[in-house]
Amino acid sequence: MLDHLSSEGVEVTQATLSRDLMELGAVKVRQGRTLVYALPGLGGDPTPRPAPDPEFLEGRIRKVCADLLVSAVMVGNQVILRTPPGAAQYLASSLDTTPGLNILGTIAGDDTVLLIMPDDESATCLVERLLALGHHD
Repeated sequence: MLDHLSSEGVEVTQATLSRDLMELGAVKVRQGRTLVYALPGLGGDPTPRPAPDPEFLEGRIRKVCADLLVSAVMVGNQVILRTPPGAAQYLASSLDTTPGLNILGTIAGDDTVLLIMPDDESATCLVERLLALGHHD
């Protein structure tokens, strides 16, 4: 794990890494034939699970957008998503746990999600991507 962090430009000692993993509640679990660190699950499920692979995450966000995204518009660096009643928090949670979307913050109500992006260009790109994933071309 130290090698992986170092390749990403993060310098840390083994003692610090071990302490941080312990504080996070990380445990080693089997993934195929190897052992990987996993954090306790989200949503009240304490079962540690390895991080899902990127293909799984892409498929999940595609399905969630197809099922729940009604509309997406940008206003400056903000993105406003509309969903059916009661679905906004599920969509927001799915977006929050999808890496690589460049979202700075998420606020969800009943049928509306507000996303704060770093800049206008990021907001435009995200709207285009989410609409494409939801087949709203």
